[in-house]
Amino acid sequence: MRIGILVGVAGAFGAICRYGLGRLVIPLSMDFPMGTFAANMIGSFLMTFFAAGAIQRLTRNISLQTAITTGFIGSFTTFSALSMETVTLIQEGKWQVAFLYVVSSFAGGMGMAAFGQRRGLKS
Repeated sequence: MRIGILVGVAGAFGAICRYGLGRLVIPLSMDFPMGTFAANMIGSFLMTFFAAGAIQRLTRNISLQTAITTGFIGSFTTFSALSMETVTLIQEGKWQVAFLYVVSSFAGGMGMAAFGQRRGLKS
């Protein structure tokens, strides 16, 4: 029960941070969904950074590790928003932006994950 509460609290905090980031970058985004893109890039880095070993150096508490990764990062990043925004862009006839969004999200996420893993192993 305790771990579920920790994951829920961390998830709420991650969702609030995701919302705040989205509000922060809205003026910069134009047609490109920059808020979701930024959250997914940051989350890709953080998840692999922690998975590569940094989380064990931060805390030995397994419940806290799960709360940070599954709760906070899991709710901070959002594949469902990426999917919905892509479909919306296509429905609006913005095929090029939709294509750029999907390709840059995948390539950027993989790049950030590789970077996070390298940094996590070194920390």
